[in-house]
Amino acid sequence: LCFLIYLRTFIYPFFTRGRPFPLQLLFFGMLFCIYNGFLQGYYLIYCAEYPNDWCTDIRFTSGLLLFLLGMGINIHSDLLLRQLRKPGEVTYKIPQGGLFTYVSGANYFGEIVEWFGFAIATWSLPAFAFAFFTLCCIGPRAYHHHRYYLKTFTDYPKSRKALIPFVF
Repeated sequence: LCFLIYLRTFIYPFFTRGRPFPLQLLFFGMLFCIYNGFLQGYYLIYCAEYPNDWCTDIRFTSGLLLFLLGMGINIHSDLLLRQLRKPGEVTYKIPQGGLFTYVSGANYFGEIVEWFGFAIATWSLPAFAFAFFTLCCIGPRAYHHHRYYLKTFTDYPKSRKALIPFVF
């Protein structure tokens, strides 16, 4: 969890291309990540009680696999998005490859899967609350990106969904 927060907060912004990122958003993003990291960590350290065989429990193993799958989708999608623009370019381009073949918000889908996997693996209310919050915040962003792409690009794939492959 700490690695992902570190990656998202301090490493990822240096690899993005395009328009400058507002410092205020960076500050609020860091504040949110610190608060969420504290909430998740506090619960797992001081409140959660797991049996000794929790690592073999179906909730933990399936949640961990889902988390790793989502993380892989998220990292791969971010890589594809970073490669869309050359240095200095700010125009939007159609993402291609990976899950972008099926959805406009492949990176958002990966992040949602990732955090629901974490919630299942930890079986904790704060983690489920964060996963639900993630869905509620970035799900609509995927939908609005999808609508933007459909309006802006006449050659945008009509079969591509907004967030969930083959469904929505």
